[in-house]
Order: sequence, then structure tokens, then C-alpha cells
Amino acid sequence: MKPITSTAKPLIVEAPITIGIDVSKDHLDAARYPTGDTTRVANTRKGHMVLLRWISKNQVTRVVFEATGTYHRGLEQRLDAAGLTIAKVNPRQARRFAEATGKLAKTDRVDALMLARFGALLEPIARLVRSETQNQLAELVAARRSLMRDRTATLNRAQILTIDLLRRHARHRLRQIEAQITSLDATLDTIMANDPVLVRRREILLSIPGLGYVTAQALLADMPELGTMDEAQAASLAGLAPITRQSGKWQGKSFIRGGRACFRQALYMPALVAMRFNPDLKRVYSRLVDSGKHAKLAITAVMRKLIILANALLRDNRIWTPKGA
Repeated sequence: MKPITSTAKPLIVEAPITIGIDVSKDHLDAARYPTGDTTRVANTRKGHMVLLRWISKNQVTRVVFEATGTYHRGLEQRLDAAGLTIAKVNPRQARRFAEATGKLAKTDRVDALMLARFGALLEPIARLVRSETQNQLAELVAARRSLMRDRTATLNRAQILTIDLLRRHARHRLRQIEAQITSLDATLDTIMANDPVLVRRREILLSIPGLGYVTAQALLADMPELGTMDEAQAASLAGLAPITRQSGKWQGKSFIRGGRACFRQALYMPALVAMRFNPDLKRVYSRLVDSGKHAKLAITAVMRKLIILANALLRDNRIWTPKGA
């Protein structure tokens, strides 16, 4: 009896392709996972087009790259315009992944392969791409934050100076810083006034007792995702979600970690104001302190409530009103 043979061709299922891109000032090193193919192009508009043609040879599920200041912005905009799913990851997180897999070497090609594998295995979340206006806001707000640090440092230094020449220098530097801050504020106002969406979002944020003008600008610049997330995601992105620590019978204290530190710092003073003038958040603070919680923990809870409230109001496109109103 002859054995039964089949002439049907075996079904070949192609593995999903993930692209990792290592970004530097002059070059882009890209790698495919799982094939391991790599390429290098210039970090220019022409190089971006060459890279897009290389990427389009396969059905790509995700493109992963690290946040690198301003060097990734042009690439990010063109990948988004091409309709690709892109994920921008924290460099520290990517480095920890490489170390966990035993890859201690660090070259542009190795990093690109590592990012591709990182994207395929961990499937990082794809977030909204910032517009050019949002990039400008973020850069201006960061510059203002730096000037405020310089102002504080100069004021502190001026208090201990004993030489008249140095005192004059300190006063001159303070006038210079104040003029630069005023100029930045005017530019920020102009940018926002020309964007009806930003005007409305700022109006919503300013309606929340405790949030002032500067904090509203920081929220719009540093966290443009507000209004598109759920409560847990908003708190986590701000680094205000408590991290549980438990193993077996051991139960450690929860703490906050990660997220966007500059954004968390911007919420501290508004939380102190909200504890006094926002009736809803005042009740949150009082309830925690009365139950024996440390004041610092209660302030952190108010900060978390503030960001969750801002996210909800922006999502619903509505002005804040007190509960029961």
C-alpha cells in the first residue's frame, strides 16, 4: 500500500516585523526583528525618506526609538505621517532591558537591534506624537524652568556677597533673567493665542482651584496626552501612582517612582494651594491627615487627584465645578 502524500504547500506565516532605530545627531541606525537586517542613513529629510522605503519592504507592526532631545523630532513626524505605529521609549528603560538580556556592548548597530527586540517582546505603548506647536511649547517651558532655577540661585548667592562689584553683577544678572522670563512669557502667550484648541485647554485647566497660569502652561507643554488617558495612566505618567511592595508575608510601604519628574515638581505648589482653596481636594487632604497619614503622603494624594481631575476635564471638554454645584 502506497503512503498517502499531500501536494498542498505548507502554510507559511510571516513573523511580525518590529523596527528599532538608534538616533544620533548625524545618523540613524535601523534594525529589523526577528530577521536582524540593519541599515544606516543620514539624520536628514533625505535620509528619512530612504529609511521609510527600507521600512516599507515589510509589514511592520511597530517602530521603536529612544527619546533623544531634538534629534528624533523630524524622524518622529515623518514616521507618524507615514501611518506607522511608533513608540518612543525612555533610554534608561531600554538600557536596563539590554543589560537584562546580557548585551553589555554598546554601539549604534547593537542599540538598534536591542530596540527592535525590546519593541517586539515588551510591546511598548504608542503615544500621541507632539505637533510642532507642542514641541515649541515644551522647549520654551523648559527654558523658563531653567531661568527660574538661575534666578533662585542668583538670589541665594547675592545674600552672601560682600564685594560691591559682585553685588552689582548679581543685580544685573537678576534684571537680565527677569527680562528673559518676561520675553518667554510673551512668546508663550502668542503661541497659545494662535491655537484655539490650546486656548480652550488652558481655560479648562485654569478653572481648577489651585492651578495657576504657569502650571497650566507646564501641563500643556509637558503632558499633551492629558485628556486621552484613563485615571491610572494619567497618574502613572506623572509618576504619582503608588507602587505596591509585597513579597510573601512581607508588606512594604508603597511609594511613587518614575514618570515625568519636571511635571511632578510643577504640581507641588498647586497642591498646597488646592489644599486651602479647592473644597474637594481640601476634604481629601483633611481626611488623610485625620486618619493618621503623614502630611507628605497627603500632599502626594492631592497632587494625584489634581492630575486625574485635569485629565477628566480635558477629556470631557468642560470647566471645573465643585461637587454638588
